[in-house]
Amino acid sequence: MKKVIQHATVLGSGIMGSQIACHLANVGVKVLLLDIPPKEISPAEEKAGLSLEHPKVRNRIVNDSLSKAVKMNPAPLFDMAYASRISTGNFDDDLDKIAKTDWIIEVIVERLDIKQSLFERVEKYRKPGTFISSNTSGIPIHLMTKGRSDDFNQHFLGTHFFNPPRYLELLEIIPTAHTKPEVVDFFMHYGDRFLGKTTVLCKDTPAFIANRVGVFGIMDLFHKVSEMGLSVEDIDKLTGPLIGRPKSATFRTADVVGLDTLIHVANGLAQAVPNDEQKEKFVLPAFLQKMQENNWLGSKSGQGFYKKVTNADGKSEILSLDLDTLEYTSQKKSKFATLELTKNIDDIRERFKVLIKGKDKAGEFYRRSLAGIMAYAANRIPEICDELYRIDQGMRAGFGWKHGPFEIWDAIGLDKGIELIEAEGLSLATWVMELKASGGNGFYKIENAQAHYYSIPDKDYKLMPGGKSFIVLDHIRPTKTVWQNSECAVEDLGDGILNIEFRSKMNSLGGGVLAGINKGIELAEKDFQGLVISNQGDNFSVGANLGMIFMMAVEQEYDELNFAIKYFQDTMMRVRYSSIPVVVAPHQMSLGGGCEMSLHADAVQAAAETYTGLVEFGVGVIPGGGGTKELTRRASQRYLKDDIETNAYREYLFMIGQAQVAKSAKEAFNMGIFLEGRDGISLNRHRLIADAKERALALAANGYVMPVRERDIKVLGKQALGMFTVGAHTMLEGGYITAHEKKMVEKLGYVMSGGDLSSPTMVSEQYLLDLEREAFLSLCTEKKTMERIQHMLKTGKVLRN
Repeated sequence: MKKVIQHATVLGSGIMGSQIACHLANVGVKVLLLDIPPKEISPAEEKAGLSLEHPKVRNRIVNDSLSKAVKMNPAPLFDMAYASRISTGNFDDDLDKIAKTDWIIEVIVERLDIKQSLFERVEKYRKPGTFISSNTSGIPIHLMTKGRSDDFNQHFLGTHFFNPPRYLELLEIIPTAHTKPEVVDFFMHYGDRFLGKTTVLCKDTPAFIANRVGVFGIMDLFHKVSEMGLSVEDIDKLTGPLIGRPKSATFRTADVVGLDTLIHVANGLAQAVPNDEQKEKFVLPAFLQKMQENNWLGSKSGQGFYKKVTNADGKSEILSLDLDTLEYTSQKKSKFATLELTKNIDDIRERFKVLIKGKDKAGEFYRRSLAGIMAYAANRIPEICDELYRIDQGMRAGFGWKHGPFEIWDAIGLDKGIELIEAEGLSLATWVMELKASGGNGFYKIENAQAHYYSIPDKDYKLMPGGKSFIVLDHIRPTKTVWQNSECAVEDLGDGILNIEFRSKMNSLGGGVLAGINKGIELAEKDFQGLVISNQGDNFSVGANLGMIFMMAVEQEYDELNFAIKYFQDTMMRVRYSSIPVVVAPHQMSLGGGCEMSLHADAVQAAAETYTGLVEFGVGVIPGGGGTKELTRRASQRYLKDDIETNAYREYLFMIGQAQVAKSAKEAFNMGIFLEGRDGISLNRHRLIADAKERALALAANGYVMPVRERDIKVLGKQALGMFTVGAHTMLEGGYITAHEKKMVEKLGYVMSGGDLSSPTMVSEQYLLDLEREAFLSLCTEKKTMERIQHMLKTGKVLRN
């Protein structure tokens, strides 16, 4: 279907409606956001002499909702300027405007009669062929269009975003029996490519896929917690990052989402799935019923499973709820012998094998809970979907799990999973036994670096949809690694492109990673067309290895530290000056050295959710891997182009001095970290490496030539140095910075000024790198810097000293 969505109308401006409007604006769509007009004027409106007919009054609800949404933290917009893409109105005055829209999405109250009534009004103005969808989380999609025309039904489906729409990757696509197949195909593609979502095709069944399985998993734990004598803290310890789940785990997540939301879905499922073999699990346990009666609904009501109080010492403390007594008590540290056995296992999939063998309560918990979720997921096929991978996708993208139920099952082994399920006395899906009988030993397998899934109807393995559009390094690494050390791997992505993957702790940049970058460039220059630097860790890189810097400074091994910093600088320059194009593909946190790498790339292909900046000031030093040099170079380019005396230098000094971090890839463009015309954004992070590979191939095909080393960077010498020195003194006198921070600013200003040159001068990159390294090393000798680094290593937080 050849269709372009240039304009969308969102019906309903509540928390979800306003945020969906914002995300559509993020991707360049113009949006009309509509809601009901108020029935009464507010006291402020009455005081201003306004009537119910005044335009400001009639659009008050929608305007107030949108105003609150754009101020949310985390922000729903990539860039605040994108709010201008959203116009507002109300259902009574502006519904006729939908005649010019491409997609209408309904996000109003969850009542079937109200939705049906609104759709009846919508059809009077909707032009034939216009897409229309509902964001309902539970109402059957097919019931909403009763009485609507054939064209309306053919272009209608469910498009269920998860909250918050910008950040959660899942978009469930739910067609009815009347939806045209080409409409379904369009939204599966549009959600993936243009909205950056994992689009999951669902059947029109209660709660669809992710909430059906995810809420079962939560409710199953709620019932097990009392049976097993485990506490709130125990469950959150057992169901968090240890097994690849969000840090908020189970009970804290319930508090954040709101227990009223969870209870609403659970109650709905308890009534809607009479034939579900586990329907009793959706019945609220006694403690949850009591919490509902007490209005203990989580963060929104001030208390739920956790409660923040001020203790007797006047300090803030977070108490946890005792589920037996329903009293709040100080949290107790959870400790299980089984968990200790996994401390040195980085691969989460390998941890599952150890966890289910535990002899303590933790081991029992994992055996029982994993059996429950695996059996339940298997029994939902073909009820909620026909393909098993859709359930795994839904749980990963909607609930933040690293591995879905079938991926976990593969991790522990097909036979072991069956054993756990049978030990719990749970029903086992027939198709699982058919898989075993056929000689299959898992739900997925990798062939030729491509993932295949077990197709239940075909009773055979089929290639996962997407093919080469999704490059998964876990699939490539076993057969396509051409070089590796303990911190880095170089892999062949095919078509003449190599990839350098960081594999150090938190992808920090130490000697092993730097060696890998140099080796990767060497290999690419010899036998390949281009190079990508990317990985699929939680973050691209948190920066340089602070522990290494701290130890060298403590031991006063300044020659070795000088060599290490020069090696870092030389490696960044190698990224810029090689005979093949180098594309850096950052995602999530790309800080310090990670940012410096992007600054030196031939091109950057960034995930939309990339948070990047030069944050070295937080640990008491200046950027020492070429970052200070590079921003000075860019300031020079702006100065020479615009002839604005000192402004560009001051702007970049503030960026470094305030450790500014872009909160999206778009914001990184605004800050000048990423460059228009050179760099790009991938809305879907899972396509990032494939997109970066295409950028490298395009650069190579267009006749890439290594840049010439620059020797004409204009620095202002004493003219700028004086300005920076006076500014630092003023900030100190005003109490805005500490004495140590004043010294840091002066060192930074010295480098960006090119030293104390008597007049503006043209200098080389190497000249600035030498000044940068000298300043970095001198700050490393400062006691205050060492205190900051040590504090950061211990707590992960910045120390002001």
